[in-house]
Amino acid sequence: ADGGVYVHAGPEVCVVSTKCFTNTVVAFALLALHLGRIRDLSVADGKRIIEGLRKLPAQIQEILQGEEDIKKLAAEYAEAKSMMFIGRVRGYPVALEASLKLKEISYIHAEAYPASELKHGPLALIEPAMPTVAIVPGDSLLEKNRAALEEIKARSGRILAVAHAEQEKADHTIVVPKNEDELDPILMGIPLQLLAYHTALHLGRDIDKPRNLAKSVTVE
Repeated sequence: ADGGVYVHAGPEVCVVSTKCFTNTVVAFALLALHLGRIRDLSVADGKRIIEGLRKLPAQIQEILQGEEDIKKLAAEYAEAKSMMFIGRVRGYPVALEASLKLKEISYIHAEAYPASELKHGPLALIEPAMPTVAIVPGDSLLEKNRAALEEIKARSGRILAVAHAEQEKADHTIVVPKNEDELDPILMGIPLQLLAYHTALHLGRDIDKPRNLAKSVTVE
């Protein structure tokens, strides 16, 4: 490599890599900010992003304080044999990360789809036995995301939303603090990592040694 960026996450003990993932996203945000300032990102937008980054530690702590509520939700959904995760634009990578974490340590089948593609096939899978986890940030796409929730609810699907405010169509909502739109995915992924963790615990899985997995740095 010609260059590198340290994520400064400290030792990552978890096989499924949680804090390393979160810190990597922050590192990429800083890299994007740097490249933007070299090009045409305004000073005002640069300062806005920096202030958002400075807010992250306190906001993450706020999410962690709600862990008991997330633990109860995990018990509620742990009986599912399969789960769908949906998100739109910035929310889609969050859905991908969340579905990966769930399948890695709970062994529940999980798939992530862009919310915009729901009508093009995945909607056929919706039924009460298959819950949907929806990433619903309070941004310019909020109404489009709410429309997707209505589609799922019309087909008797159960919905767990991760959002900046309670969602009327969702059966349950994990409310996370609002940051800048560009940084919101960092915060929305953390409660879903906790959801995977507590789902696996509820099911009696060995989280420290998930079956068929090993820390990649120890085997390559």
